[in-house]
Amino acid sequence: MCADFINLTPENLASEHLCCIIRSKKPHPGVEAKRQWLAERLREGHVFRKLNARAAVFVEYAPLETAWVPVTGDNYLYLYCLWVNGEQKGKGYGTALMEYCLADARAQGKSGVCMLGAAKQKAWLSDQTFAKKYGFEVADTTENGYALLALSFDGTMPKFAPNAKRQEIEPRELTVYYDFQCPFVVQSVERLQTYCEENGVPASFLQVDTLQKAKELPCVFNNWAVFYQGKFQTVNLLDVAGLKRILP
Repeated sequence: MCADFINLTPENLASEHLCCIIRSKKPHPGVEAKRQWLAERLREGHVFRKLNARAAVFVEYAPLETAWVPVTGDNYLYLYCLWVNGEQKGKGYGTALMEYCLADARAQGKSGVCMLGAAKQKAWLSDQTFAKKYGFEVADTTENGYALLALSFDGTMPKFAPNAKRQEIEPRELTVYYDFQCPFVVQSVERLQTYCEENGVPASFLQVDTLQKAKELPCVFNNWAVFYQGKFQTVNLLDVAGLKRILP
C-alpha cells in the first residue's frame, strides 16, 4: 500500500486539520482546544500522524513519562489513539499507522508500547483486538475490568499507578475529569453541564490541565473519566442519554 501520511509539527499545526472532527469553514471549539493542547505536547515528543487527506485516519502517541495518563513504566511509548473511520477502513491504513508507531519506538530504543484497554471493548478506546495481533498483551488490570495492554521489546512491563486503581473519591456528586486531548470533549462537557444545571443535578467538571494532575488521577484515564456517588463509572465520553443511565 502506498499512502501519503504527515506528522503534525509546530510549524504546520495551525494549518492542518486534526482528523477527529473535520470542518471546512467555521472553526470548531473542540478542534481549536485540541490544537492549543497539542502546541504544548509536540515539544514533549508527542506524535500525531495522519493521512494527508480530509479523513479520520490517524495515530497519537507520546513518551510514557510525559503522557497524560496514570501509568508508570520506564522508557515506554503510550498509544493514546489509533483510528480509521468510515470509507477509509479496509485500506491498510491502520496497519501502516501501527507499524509506524512500533518502528518509531524501536528506533528510539524504547522498551515497548502500551495502551489502555478493557475486558470489554469501550467505544472511545482504540481497537484492542487489532493491537493484540501485534503481540500486545495484558500488563495490568483494575478490579472493574480495565486493562493496560503492552507490547514489550525487552521483557519489562508498565503498570497502572497505584492511585489509578483506587477508583473512589470522597465527593458523591457527579464528577467528571477531562482534558482537551480529544476534540469531542468540549461538546460533551457543555452538554452535560447544561443538563445538570437545568435538572438540578449536582456536578463538578474538573479540567486536568497539568501532567502532575493526570499522573495522580484516582482512576484510569485516556482524556475523560466519570465518577458518581464516589465510584468510578467509565472512560467513555457521555451524551445526555449515557448520563441518564448512570444517574438514578
